[in-house]
Amino acid sequence: MYDESLIFMVRETILLTLKIILPILGAGVLIGLLISIVQSVTSIQDQTLTFVPKIVVMLAVVVLLTPWIVQRLGDFASALLWVATP
Repeated sequence: MYDESLIFMVRETILLTLKIILPILGAGVLIGLLISIVQSVTSIQDQTLTFVPKIVVMLAVVVLLTPWIVQRLGDFASALLWVATP
């Protein structure tokens, strides 16, 4: 009923998305954990203290990983073109 190449492309798309997003989310979780520990120790409960550093760190990770992300997306696009051609 389903084309095998379509299922393959969807699976690879999901896996690539996870591979790209995991380092970015991991950095956000790690900095959030560190800030939560500092907030617990110092009893400072300001919401902007958690939000702003997470955004800055996640943006820095995106900037640092941009060449890697572009390479992965390029490889994926060429693989899709190779699979899609008859």
